[in-house]
Order: sequence, then C-alpha cells, then structure tokens
Amino acid sequence: MLVLGAGLAGLAAARDLTTAGADVTVLEARDRVGGRVEQVRVDDARPVQLGGEVVGPAHTTYLGLVAELGLTLEPSYTAVPGATTYDLLEGVARSENGFPFVSPDERADFARVERVFGELVATVDPDDPWSLPDASRLDDASVGDWLRSIDALPSTIRALEVGALGLAAGSIERTSLLSELRKAARVGEHGFYSHDLWESLQVAEGSAEVAQGMAQGLDGRLRLGAEVRSVRIGERTCRVVLASGEELRAEAVVSALPVSVLGGIELEGVRPERVDSLHRQRHALAAKVVAVYDHSVWADVDANGLSEGEHLLASTWPQREGVLSGLVPPERIGWLLAVAEDDRAGVLQAELERMYGSPAGRPTETHIRLWATDPYTRGYVTQWWPGDVMRVGPLHGTHDPPFYVCGSDQWVAGYMEGAVRTGRAAARAALGQEGGAR
Repeated sequence: MLVLGAGLAGLAAARDLTTAGADVTVLEARDRVGGRVEQVRVDDARPVQLGGEVVGPAHTTYLGLVAELGLTLEPSYTAVPGATTYDLLEGVARSENGFPFVSPDERADFARVERVFGELVATVDPDDPWSLPDASRLDDASVGDWLRSIDALPSTIRALEVGALGLAAGSIERTSLLSELRKAARVGEHGFYSHDLWESLQVAEGSAEVAQGMAQGLDGRLRLGAEVRSVRIGERTCRVVLASGEELRAEAVVSALPVSVLGGIELEGVRPERVDSLHRQRHALAAKVVAVYDHSVWADVDANGLSEGEHLLASTWPQREGVLSGLVPPERIGWLLAVAEDDRAGVLQAELERMYGSPAGRPTETHIRLWATDPYTRGYVTQWWPGDVMRVGPLHGTHDPPFYVCGSDQWVAGYMEGAVRTGRAAARAALGQEGGAR
C-alpha cells in the first residue's frame, strides 16, 4: 500500500496499517515529516512551534494518540492571565471581557445573535449537513449576510469579522453559514467559536513530537524527498510516478495530501464525481509568524499575548514563555507577499511593537511560514465559501477503493484532530473495517 504524504494524516494511516500487518510505503516530498506541524528548539526547555500547536477537549482522536505515544498534555494560552489585545483601526485596546464593545446594548446584541446561532447549530447533523431541509439556502448565505438578515448591530458584525480574521479561515463575508453551523455542531458548541473547546490544550513536548513518534514506528517504510507527480488507480494495480521518474506499484493508494496539492497531480482511475468533489475544496491562503524573546514581553503591558485585529497580523497567542505566534489571514496575505523578502520580518515586528510595546519589536528570532505559497501545502485550513458545502457535496471525506482519502481538510475545520481522525479512518476503510472518513 502507498501512502502519499507524511503529515499527521498520512502517518496516522500508515501507523495503523502497519500495525495491522499491511505492507506500507509512505512517500513524502519534504525532507522531514509532519507537514504543517513543525518545530525547532531555542533551548532545552522551549520547543518553538512553526505549525499546528493547539487542540481542545473535543479533539478526542488526537488526544488518544497523544496518550498512546506517551506524550504529555498541558494547558495552552487560554490559561494565561491578563487582558486580550484588540488591534483595531482606531487604536489598540485591551479587554478581559471579550471584544471591547462601547455600550451594554452592543454587548446584549452580540449575546442575542449568539443565541440565535446556537439554535441553528442544534438543527445540523455534522456528518450529513446536506440533508438539512434548508441546506442550500444556509450554504448560499454568508455569515455576514445572515447577520444582516437578523438585524445584528454593526458592532456585532465587526466583532465577528475580527474574530474570523484572527482564525485566518476567511472573512465572514466569504464564509458559508452552513459550514460554520456544521463546524460548531461537530464539537457540540452552542454558540460562536469557543477557544476552550478548540484550543485549550497543547503537547508539552511540542506537537511535532506526535509526528516524530508515529514516524519512528514505521521502520524504514518512509521515503523523504519523494514528490508525487501522477497517480493511476487500477482494479488490480495502482501506479504512482515520482518527480524523479521512478514508478511505484501497489494494491491501494491512501492520499494524505492537501487537496490543494492533490489538484496539481495527474489523477486517473478515480470516479469523475469524486475527483470533482476534491477539486471543489479551497484552502484559506495564510501565513504563520513566530517571534521568540528572552521573556514574555506582552506581560510587561499586562497583556496575555492573545490578540485579534484589523491589521496585517490578525491574531497572536503565546506558545509558552517568551514565544509568541501569529497569523496573517487570507485577506492580508497579499500585503505580506508584496513586501520584499528581506523586509518581511521587520514589517511583522513593527506590528508586534504597536500591540505590545517597543521590546516586542526586537525578538531574538522571527520565523515566517508562508503556507499560501508553500508548494507542498498551498494553503492553511479549508475555506468554505458560500455554496461550497453543497458544491463539494456528500462525497466529501469518502473513498473510492482502492483510492482512499484522508487529511485535515477532509474533516470540518482543518485542525490536527481532522488529520489524525481521517487518517485512522482511512486505514480502517482500507482494511475493510469501515467505509467513511468524515
């Protein structure tokens, strides 16, 4: 069996297949495992996460894997005391009580809208949102359209837009309402995005150790620097051709490649409707920034390091002592790419200085990961534009044996949970144990 991609999804699939006795080879284009999960070390005590970091209690498959690998969970940034920073166009504000609304009426309207959203969430089956009677209407509407339809105040709309930019999954004006309802229903939310549910835990040793732990069990079955150029699926034999021209054959193929990458690979022998479903997914084009300091400079201004804003850096959060992460969202990535490569770090450091004071503009290290243009990533989480849930359709996350699909973008929101969950499900399906991968 050939597994394409050694991110969390591919490694999870390969690990389970190998444990079950299958003959597996994993092909990875990079010179490392992990995909969008990556880390370096500043010192023995501080792993610096350059990719995926945080999970929450709803991410049960990932948490189970962490336990299997003997790694340690600890609270994430949500446990850090201090005020959240709002980097708004009119200036920087800090708040310990959510978005800095200016009146009780504004705060009450936000609560009202959240209640209505929760009522809609309760009507959605996250495994089959397509069966909802109003599915097409809810999918065609953007979150912004829906907010205006229920007379949300401008302050409520702005607060939710700032929050969406902070997640770097796309503006509320270009996000399907049905996709957001499905996302909330998946983890049992009854309102808007809960950081405690989605992001309150992290692996103390660093999330890349999850990938490394799975890779160590593959015993020579992993090939790095093996970029896939074409895949041909046959009833008896599947053929995969590498960029080097080498051809490999197997009885089945498990694709753990991001769909944005898979779209650039010649794919034959898979039903046209399944290929069409895969190609209709789109990724949010985003970047990650990590700044390293000798101490947590944000604490000097009584901030907790968590921010949301309307500038280039749409969010920041603390990884651990002296290490701060940030995201550049799809709506801002063009600004960063337009900056000369040698000047990008300075531009981002100026953003941090505005939010957290002059010491924040002088990190000892700055790391930038341009997921939007990385040829082996080509994006961040799945971005569901209005109409996309119906366009992708109920074939999403399913298989066409002997072609199996997994990856974070085959779940709901593109998190590490989605990678591990669908990787393990793809392995079960390939072993004849179940058919779906959602």
